[in-house]
Amino acid sequence: MFRQAFSAAPTCSPSRASLVTGQWAHCSGMLGLAHRGFTLSDYSHHINHTLRAAGYETALSGFQHVAREPFADPKDVGYDEFLTDEKSFEAVTEGAVRFLDRSRDKPFFLSVGYIAPHRVGDDFPTLFPPDDERYVLPPAPLPDHPEIRRDMADYHASVRSTDDCMGQVLDALDRNGLAENTLVICTTDHGIPFPAMKSNLTDHGIGVMLILRGPGGFSGGRVIDAMVSQIDVFPTICEWLSIDSPPWLQGQSMMPLIRGEVEEINDAVYAEISYHAAYQPCRCVRTRRWKYIRNYDDRHRPVLSNIDNGLSKSFLHENGWADCHVSEEQLFDLVFDPHEANNLIAQPDLREVADEMRARLDQWMMETDDPILQGAIPCPEGGRVTSADDYSPSGGGPEKK
Repeated sequence: MFRQAFSAAPTCSPSRASLVTGQWAHCSGMLGLAHRGFTLSDYSHHINHTLRAAGYETALSGFQHVAREPFADPKDVGYDEFLTDEKSFEAVTEGAVRFLDRSRDKPFFLSVGYIAPHRVGDDFPTLFPPDDERYVLPPAPLPDHPEIRRDMADYHASVRSTDDCMGQVLDALDRNGLAENTLVICTTDHGIPFPAMKSNLTDHGIGVMLILRGPGGFSGGRVIDAMVSQIDVFPTICEWLSIDSPPWLQGQSMMPLIRGEVEEINDAVYAEISYHAAYQPCRCVRTRRWKYIRNYDDRHRPVLSNIDNGLSKSFLHENGWADCHVSEEQLFDLVFDPHEANNLIAQPDLREVADEMRARLDQWMMETDDPILQGAIPCPEGGRVTSADDYSPSGGGPEKK
């Protein structure tokens, strides 16, 4: 289990693209959401193609979100087989289990993509009822309020449903004698879909679950505290399989951590936002001690349309969240301020720290040819973008759900 694992982009498609290409989102071309018109610059960079070239059968059950669906040809994205066109818990799980129950004469790469966990609702029906909201703890940094407890109780039902379905997939690996020879990678694409989390560059947004299980060192209940990014997963798989890493990879293999050869592979991790529902150009760098965030537009208020609707969002909006100030630059001390609530950018005695973090971010952006350095990033032709002044991701004003 990696306790300090981070998404390269705390929004859906850019994060997933970074995971499957081993590239920063602005390098892979996935600067926004696939279903809104954004694409990878080169789909041959998807890990599927590298694994197929190494003799692997590739299959997808469920959500992928780096290409528009339906695919003209699943092989464009690198899949030999598309197991289901439904996104429900049951359909995704059944597709994966059927695949694992089949006999085969080739090694396989199976992507099992759950659209959950999200809140309970028509779009995300769950297998379990909500928790008793009276005994639910709201997630930091949100306040302890009945509306937020109710919101979190719904979310727990979705998490429990996801966990149950993942267990069925793991059971299928056991039942078919595959567990001891299969590397299982369990991760999320960003922080949970609550205000100040998903679509934010604080650790609440970029921090992700990352658990790996399998042969070659991924066993024994180990906990690793080294900082890793999701762009490190692709090169890790290459080294674990003893295959050549493609030249475009920008991450670092985690195998030296697994073998106990080093304590860190990254002295800093980076993350970015360009588009989610709305345009929100932000970049950040994080070290063990410090987090530096820079906003690249003239807006100094929250972009509410980039936050999933729900009771927590409604509660904050009713209490004036839309008028809160967002600084162009933010500096946080992660030791004394782990919830990143106290912006220290103007503190005189931290001027050298701020300058160092600015320099780190500038160097990363220049080395990776970040397009934001040339000005505002345009939406692709035919793309769909919600106004940053709207309340809902789909546009329009607040609707309490």
